[in-house]
Amino acid sequence: MRKDLPRSGTSADKTGAQKTDVRKFVLRTGRTDGDIHAARALRAATFASGKELSGDRWDATASHFLIEDSHDGTLVCCFRMQDFRACDAEESYSAGFYDLARLQTFGGTLTEVGRFCVAPGRRDPDILRLAWSAIAAHAGRQGTRLLFGCSSFRGTDPMVFGDALALLRERHIAPGSWLPGVRAPDVFRFSGLGDHAPDPVQALRSMPPLLRSYLRLGARVSDHAVIDPQMNTTHVFTGLDISVVPASRRRLLETSISASGH
Repeated sequence: MRKDLPRSGTSADKTGAQKTDVRKFVLRTGRTDGDIHAARALRAATFASGKELSGDRWDATASHFLIEDSHDGTLVCCFRMQDFRACDAEESYSAGFYDLARLQTFGGTLTEVGRFCVAPGRRDPDILRLAWSAIAAHAGRQGTRLLFGCSSFRGTDPMVFGDALALLRERHIAPGSWLPGVRAPDVFRFSGLGDHAPDPVQALRSMPPLLRSYLRLGARVSDHAVIDPQMNTTHVFTGLDISVVPASRRRLLETSISASGH
């Protein structure tokens, strides 16, 4: 798997990792054990889980991306991406929670975006824009057919973000041809929302920023959420079929890539 970012507009630090400067932040690939340890520490702080400090088996094979404050080097965001053949989607992290057998219908390459987290208290929208520039560039290089992963809400009571789940049920459920099945033991089926009519403003306010941006691009979600008490989260499977991204949104992504030097 290719680990480096394109060189246009980049510089190399003393570890040899490529850096791309955009405004207040720096995006780079994680190359060293120290980089992975830093990412795990941020994940542990964000998810409030000591489990994250030891990582998992996907850490060893995924491409890691770090976004740092360009002024003091503070790590403000991290995530990882891993490519799978459609027939191997069941080997992904997400497959531990969802039955992904139907993803084989895509063929080609599927890319999982995982462990996405932003440091508590850091809400600058440029962080998410820079992250998307890396995601889009990676997907373009790999010829990705589907971007997918788990989008997490903080907490394990689904009704706290009932408006968000009701809005997902109403507008964003994946088509039957690739709708993920139930695998996890503790799930909340959206049918349990009954006749809950979502307040769109409250729904969007309670959604994780990454999920909101996925939906703007045309992403679809599972028809149930997984409750993960170990991570203190409730998450939904999220998939973005690259072929259905609206032209206007593709241009927005291309602008983000151009602005970041990719």
